[in-house]
Amino acid sequence: MILVTGATGLVGTHLLVRLIQEKQQVRALYRTEAKKEHAKKVFSSYFTSEEKHLFDTIEWVNTDINNIPVLTQAFEGITHVYHCAAKISFNPSHYKKLRKANIHGTANIVNLCLLKKVTKLCYVSSIATLGENLSSSHIDEKAEWNPETPNSVYSITKYGAEMEVWRGIHEGLTAVIVNPGIIIGPGFFDNGSGYLFKRIYKGMKYYTTGTTGYVAIRDVIDIMYKLTTGSYSNQRYILVGENLSYKSAFGMIAQALNKPLPKKRISPFLMKIAYYVQHIGYILFRTNRSIFRSSIRSAFSTKYYENDKIKKELIYSFTPIEKSIKETATVFLKEEEGY
Repeated sequence: MILVTGATGLVGTHLLVRLIQEKQQVRALYRTEAKKEHAKKVFSSYFTSEEKHLFDTIEWVNTDINNIPVLTQAFEGITHVYHCAAKISFNPSHYKKLRKANIHGTANIVNLCLLKKVTKLCYVSSIATLGENLSSSHIDEKAEWNPETPNSVYSITKYGAEMEVWRGIHEGLTAVIVNPGIIIGPGFFDNGSGYLFKRIYKGMKYYTTGTTGYVAIRDVIDIMYKLTTGSYSNQRYILVGENLSYKSAFGMIAQALNKPLPKKRISPFLMKIAYYVQHIGYILFRTNRSIFRSSIRSAFSTKYYENDKIKKELIYSFTPIEKSIKETATVFLKEEEGY
């Protein structure tokens, strides 16, 4: 049987679709009924009305990855684990919560994989954990983490989670780590990359000058499945289909949504002003913040990620990002406008 953590998120829900299509026995972790119901809605969109009952073939366990007694029971009879659960935030005040979910939670998963002699663990990390390449302007799997860089709290805790997986590997665990870029896929438009579609749909005039890596959800799931069911072990793989500027990516999304393209380039100076305004508001009135020092650095940094390793090992061709954006936009518009 296969265990999926974070089964109600973007990666987890689409992974469930693939596993059920492959006729696998699946046990999935969830934290709230609302998240489970949303996952069911996304899951069902991939199946005919006669097949929608397949969601109920999944064995659901209501717990989080820090509830050791329930988690231990969930590991009974498990042979493979896809660890997709994570907390995402760039707010420094959330560091303790991020550390508990991402580092301590992953340590629990690793320890139980070792205890229960799980055949293989597939851990979903992020390109946020990758440092700079000293010998090249492009970033590959050999890029080392630099603790001197002012990394985001999310990056720090995801890197710590990776260290737990590597620790497990040194103790005898067979595992693979995937580092996806910004994942483009349908069904989750209130957070993560999906929220970009909502922001641009409502009207977004500005763009920043940074560049980063993007990947289609179908590629992330396909590669995870092939790495986990194949003979690949104790390696990390960057999952990036294309490196795009924010201007280009935002433009593609705007076009797919039939909205005006963001045409005004915002400067780091103006972003810093917005940061300080939000920071003052937070200190005085505890208002929510959306801009942090780390997000400003990310918005203006130019990073290019290599995908040669995974392309060669799996002989893999990535989905064009524009195609994935159009497919995701179609689902968004159907939900937003009802057509």
